[in-house]
Amino acid sequence: MRNQQAGIVTAKIKAGEYKPRQVLTPETRLQQEYGVSRGTVHRAMRHLGEQGWTVTVQGRGTFVNEREDWSAAGTRQAD
Repeated sequence: MRNQQAGIVTAKIKAGEYKPRQVLTPETRLQQEYGVSRGTVHRAMRHLGEQGWTVTVQGRGTFVNEREDWSAAGTRQAD
């Protein structure tokens, strides 16, 4: 389920629905929207951060990481 959640958010980033530096939907809202536990959403968000798609700032939220062209990205590449 975590991979499915992460895949949905990744697809939205690639499609441009989430822009660089944009804050993502809060975990509690994603939990309600997809009918999964908060732990599942949290693990998915952590996975996205580990892959370089997002950056989490405690107390502010999770943001789309900056990148020139996410549409062609598979996973984050070294700079």
